[in-house]
Parts: sequence; C-alpha cells; structure tokens
Amino acid sequence: MSGAEVAVKMLRHYGINDVRVEMGEGMLTDHYNPTNKTIALSPAVYSGRSIASAAVAAHECGHAVQHAQSYSMLALRSNLVPVMQFSSKVQQFMFMGMMFGVGMGIGGNLLMMVLVITFGVTALFSLVTLPVEFDASKRALVWLDESNVAAGQEYEGAKDALWWAAMTYVAQALGALVMFLYFLLSFLGNRD
Repeated sequence: MSGAEVAVKMLRHYGINDVRVEMGEGMLTDHYNPTNKTIALSPAVYSGRSIASAAVAAHECGHAVQHAQSYSMLALRSNLVPVMQFSSKVQQFMFMGMMFGVGMGIGGNLLMMVLVITFGVTALFSLVTLPVEFDASKRALVWLDESNVAAGQEYEGAKDALWWAAMTYVAQALGALVMFLYFLLSFLGNRD
C-alpha cells in the first residue's frame, strides 16, 4: 500500500471520516492540520510503498486520532501555537536589532528579559511537543501491528523509523532548552 492508502485505512479504522489525506509539497513536510482537518503527506510518503512511508503516514494519522479523542497534550500544544508564532517573530526582530547594536547598554536588560521570555516559550512548546509526537508514534505502531500492515521485520523497520524521527524532536527540545538557559543565565548575570 502507498502511504496515502495506509492513512485512509487507518482513519477509517478509527471511524474518522472528516479528515482529508492530500499530497503536500517538498520533503519532510508531512503533518496533520487540526484546523482544516487535513493530513498532508510529502510526495515521497504519499505515493511511496515502503515501510517508512507507511510509518510516517500512520504517525500523522496518530495525530488525527489524538484530535478525534481530545488528547489533552495535543490541545495544549495547539493552544500554544499562536504564542509560539508571536515569540518567534519577536526573536527575529530582537536579533536583527542586536546585530545593529540596538539594546546594548541602556535598555539592554529589558531586551534580554524579552529574549528570556520568548525562548522560554520556545522551550515550553518544544517540551509539550514531545509527548504529542511520542504518543502519535505509539498509536501508529499499535495500529500497524494490529492491522497487519507491518509485521515482523517490517514492524521493526517502522519502529526504527519512528524512533529516529522522534529523536529529531528530542534534539530540538534540548536545543530550545539550552538557548533558554543561556539567555536566562546571561540575563541573571547582567543584573549584578
């Protein structure tokens, strides 16, 4: 089965009939959008007939299942998206200003405090994302096994693919936490 066929089959298994599966653009762009209830699969996953394509498609369906079952961490993550987007924009302007020397000296502590807050939001968002991603992978693996879409060595391949995909989120969370701590300690050090 192609990734698209796997996604449709998993959605039907859970009685989810209001989510569309469509081909997205680019590489590594697979995602579930709870706002318009679509699963966008990159062309390689959408048409791919590999166990990796099946695993990624099932993972994205795991997010649709989370949404349908009101998984609390997904709701929390969704509520943090606008705050995260705002923080990201503020960070961009702050760094541009710092490149041109704005905020050095007078007002520097205020700017540093803003960076601490915005990177705190980024770290929080990254940490909340971890259980959402791990849970979606867990749901995908259970379904792949129970539906016999992946068995034996194929199941192990799906498990391995999803594990390494999850590790990218762990690395992102650790990076966000390190940046937050860096700016927090810099801010606390500048106050003395």
